[in-house]
Amino acid sequence: DKYEIQILYTQIDRDENGEIKFNTFSFNEKPKKYFYPASTVKLPAAVLALEKINEINVDGLNKFTHLSIDSVYEGHVSFGKNYKDECGYPNIANYIKQIFLVSDNESFNRLYDFLGQKEINERLRNRGFNNTKIIHRLEVARTADQNMQTNPIDFYDESGNIIYHQPERYDSIDFKLDLENTIRGKGFIQNDTLVKEPKDFSHNNYFGLRDQHNLLMRILFPEEFSKEEQFNLTLEDYKFLKKYMSMLPRESECPKYNSEEYWDSYVKFLMFGDSKEPIPRNIKIYNKVGDAYGFLTDNAYIVDEENNVEFFLSATLFLNENQIFNDDKYEYEEIGFPFMAKLGKIIYEYEKSRK
Repeated sequence: DKYEIQILYTQIDRDENGEIKFNTFSFNEKPKKYFYPASTVKLPAAVLALEKINEINVDGLNKFTHLSIDSVYEGHVSFGKNYKDECGYPNIANYIKQIFLVSDNESFNRLYDFLGQKEINERLRNRGFNNTKIIHRLEVARTADQNMQTNPIDFYDESGNIIYHQPERYDSIDFKLDLENTIRGKGFIQNDTLVKEPKDFSHNNYFGLRDQHNLLMRILFPEEFSKEEQFNLTLEDYKFLKKYMSMLPRESECPKYNSEEYWDSYVKFLMFGDSKEPIPRNIKIYNKVGDAYGFLTDNAYIVDEENNVEFFLSATLFLNENQIFNDDKYEYEEIGFPFMAKLGKIIYEYEKSRK
């Protein structure tokens, strides 16, 4: 169990009437054994941001609405009403695009500001995702207190008038999960210094593999779930999520991505993680990956319409030989990506033969 591999695989069978049956298999699934989810937490953030917009229900407010974020707390970064980037004014839609296309951290952090710690977790719990806690931003160093704070956000109409104001909030709520193995390794780098003691992950995000797998299934096949289990999304929201979840960086018009830096499998580890070659056109992958601290995860729905293949596959493994965190010495290239690619291909080939 050195690599702490966990795998979930769901077969999708359709009868002559189009009725769908799911059949899920697991390997070494350990729901209470901690692994760091890294960027996989961006998937629920994207879904919940769209749901929240629908529930605010203000005329003119949608995922494409121009927004600004102020900074009232120390350490947070703001941008004003007139801020633009290459794709125009910031909006929720562009954050979601960048989350799926290249796993952009700042985009997630802006959605975190929009949702807030308490709301993210309560919305997930209300849908039955009880093995998940999302309690901090990504890539930026923030205290637990700062991660309970969210900044004020304004949304504007085309004339520049504020149509919706969300004030700053402080969510002083503690999300505890009964997880094993949250004290990890031999040391970690902090402020360029090696701290020779295990790293405590008990105050980090967690997104159980089964929760990841089930959430993706609900986005791809919402009609197969009860009304209580479905998210409050429009048909257009589902199309939007599917479009950008499966889009490759080179297919994006805005932002434009350099394919040398962002190759096809940049955020598609299963089946293709070991190669920078173009992904065949007949294969579409709807997924969200995560990699940090040596933890490598992919949660995917893989489709090949030419060969009538479709399946869900989620896997996570741990690759940190020296047991030091934050030193960027992880065995992703040597072991992790080849494993993910091979696993994806084995299941794909099996599915091709499973008619």
